[in-house]
Amino acid sequence: MPVDPLLQPVIDAMNAQLFGSAKAGAELEAGMPVAAAPGLGTLADDAPEVASIADHRVPVPDGEITVRMYTPFGTGPFPVHLFLHGGSFWLGTLDESEARCRETAQSAGCVVAAVGYRLAPKHKFPTAPEDCFGALRWLVDNAVALGVDAGRVSVGGVSAGGNLAAVVALMARDRGGPPLAFQVLEIPVTDLTLSFPSITENGEGYVLTKESCARYVRLYLADPAQATHPYASPYFAGDLSRLPPALVVTAEFDPVRDEGEAYARRLESAGVAVELVRMNGHIHGSMAFTKLMPSARAHRERVHARLRDAYRR
Repeated sequence: MPVDPLLQPVIDAMNAQLFGSAKAGAELEAGMPVAAAPGLGTLADDAPEVASIADHRVPVPDGEITVRMYTPFGTGPFPVHLFLHGGSFWLGTLDESEARCRETAQSAGCVVAAVGYRLAPKHKFPTAPEDCFGALRWLVDNAVALGVDAGRVSVGGVSAGGNLAAVVALMARDRGGPPLAFQVLEIPVTDLTLSFPSITENGEGYVLTKESCARYVRLYLADPAQATHPYASPYFAGDLSRLPPALVVTAEFDPVRDEGEAYARRLESAGVAVELVRMNGHIHGSMAFTKLMPSARAHRERVHARLRDAYRR
């Protein structure tokens, strides 16, 4: 099917100030945090209130990161969802995800712990995945004090955050825990060699381009040879067995569509329970436009339903 007609004016506006624009590049070089999608918050539904929002400073190797916790109304201990924002490993802030995290907390009935992992190019691979795994360990180690249930933990992320969520699941398995109940991989980046056909097929005209994908790989990796490391590109992990059940969501007109779907198929072949959903008519990131697109709203409700099911199990 063609791009959803509701999206075309947004695509035109976003292409006019392309992702990775000169302004963003200048801010990056100045060491400033750069919003991944400036001005697009108005396309998402307003978020509900939550019982509390609290920032925690979490020690990690060579520094600290912020974990922002959104607690729903009700009586804990609550399940906890580790959320990892997108932004091509070098963009994005915790503030951009606030509405989404508040909604997930209330709708899925869980604490959402959003991780302010350190960004490239100042912090190259493997800093980001190690930060995210460190946040997971911190959550579980401090579960009682934080009011969360260490036996009901999930992980999820969008785009680069989907990559990091998949990697955290691999790390948790490889390093003896903590065990995870579920993983939500939305438009995930799984192959930093950029080898799948959709990189070229959808590489122009849909906001995220083949050129910008190559740029984020250069910014993120300290050495191009790291592109096949399983903690950089989970598609290249030799063994995908014994991982948590997964919801993998891709977009029809997304350069990273094929690698996300290929990763889902590999998970399934390894015996992991997988639900793979392709969002037809969508581009990279448009599932966030819940005020604009009924299909985006349905997607968000699917994510929350799958989390609730996982916590009940």
